[in-house]
This record gives sequence, C-alpha cells and structure tokens, in this order.
Amino acid sequence: MAEYTIIMVRHGESKWNMENKFCGWFNADLSDKGREEAKAAGKALKDGGYTFDLAYTSVLTRANDTLDAILGTLEQTNIPIKKTWRLNERHYGGLTGLNKAETAKKFGDEQVLTWRRSFGVPPPEMETDHPYYDVINKDERYKDVDPADMPKCESLELTIKRALPYWNDEIVPALKSGKKIIIAAHGNSLRGIVKHLDDLSDKRIMELNLPTGIPFYYKLDENMKPIVSMQFLGDPETVKKAMAAVAAQGTSK
Repeated sequence: MAEYTIIMVRHGESKWNMENKFCGWFNADLSDKGREEAKAAGKALKDGGYTFDLAYTSVLTRANDTLDAILGTLEQTNIPIKKTWRLNERHYGGLTGLNKAETAKKFGDEQVLTWRRSFGVPPPEMETDHPYYDVINKDERYKDVDPADMPKCESLELTIKRALPYWNDEIVPALKSGKKIIIAAHGNSLRGIVKHLDDLSDKRIMELNLPTGIPFYYKLDENMKPIVSMQFLGDPETVKKAMAAVAAQGTSK
C-alpha cells in the first residue's frame, strides 16, 4: 500500500502576534522570536532527517520567511516553492489591526470568542474606509486574483472553501506523484486541511490551537486518509504550552 508523508508548519510568531493583534491578510513580519522559531523548526526537521522536493506557502511574508528559514537550515533552498493566496490566513475583516484583549474588553469575551472560534460566523466586514483596506486590496500580490474572490472577511468555513480546492487539485496530485512536500502557512488555512484529513467536527476543529513554528506531520494512505494523524516534532510540554498561549490571546484578562 502506498504511503505519503507531508509536513506542515504554522509560521513563526509575527510582530502582530506579539502585539496580540488580529492580523489576517495584513502582511506582518516575523518577530525576533518568530525568526528563532522558524530556525528551530528547520533544526527539528533536519534532526528528523527530512528532505523535500517541493514547498507550498501563502503569499504573506511571515509564512514565506518561515519557509525560507526552514529550507536554509536544511540546506535545501533550491527546491521549487509555490505561493498561493488560497493558503493565506483567514481574513479578519473589520477586526484587522485591533488588539484582541482590548477588543474583548469592548465587545465582551463571548463575542470575541464567537468571532475567533465559531466555525461559520465571520467577523464584521472590512469596509472601504478601514485603515488597512487599500493596504490589502491594492497589494500587488493580489493583482491576478478575481475581485469577486477577494474576501471582506472570513469564517473558518469560508477559509476552508478557498483553501481545500487547492489542496485537492494541486497538493494531493504532487504527493501522489512521489514529491516530498512541506507546507508553511497559517493557523486557519492549516486548520482547514486538518479538518478535512481527520474529518473533525466543526466544534473540534475550532478547539484546535496550532502553535507557531512547530512542524507536524501526517502519514497518509493512497486514498489520502491518515495512517498517522498530526504528530508534532517537538517536546510535548513545549507544544502544550504553545497551544495554551494561542488559546488565551482573545480574552480580556
């Protein structure tokens, strides 16, 4: 029976992660900690003996720089890299740029939890007078994207709808052709792939907090069903603490 291994990693901490802001499609850079996390991810993969033929990432710098650091550590900078907006983080709409804790104080923990952790409820739309509307919508990265496909906000459900076709149409055929693949993307675009692979409920996937900069792998059979699901390459206690830190970001306390 054929078996395929794929590595996925959420980008290292960004400057807006550090400042506890809703980031989404804003093109935040990695923080110093995030750069160290990316290098550590590369070391973990190197220690595990991983090599790659092909890499996928979003068009956002924090994911690109994470991937570059990983491949640099692995001394595999010559492999093809495919970038797509379909692997971008979910679009946080009108919340983009707001501090999560301050937003929770203003609207209440329950409302912010709904925006962050409900499957089908999107945040408020990003209106044309939003301070980051032009920064995002006039970015050259999206010049070839159909304006009808450019979101004003996204729930996880909507994020999956634009990410999953890319998984099925582009990444799965590459895996089946024998390519060894790494994906460096974002908490919510990766959540969508994880939900699909593990057939998780809407509630369960929203409870999953992917830590920054810690690679994980799946082993898949010929039908792209998990033989081994979501195994992190890192110390279990470190992974647990990192997940807890992500979960706490949207509270007022």
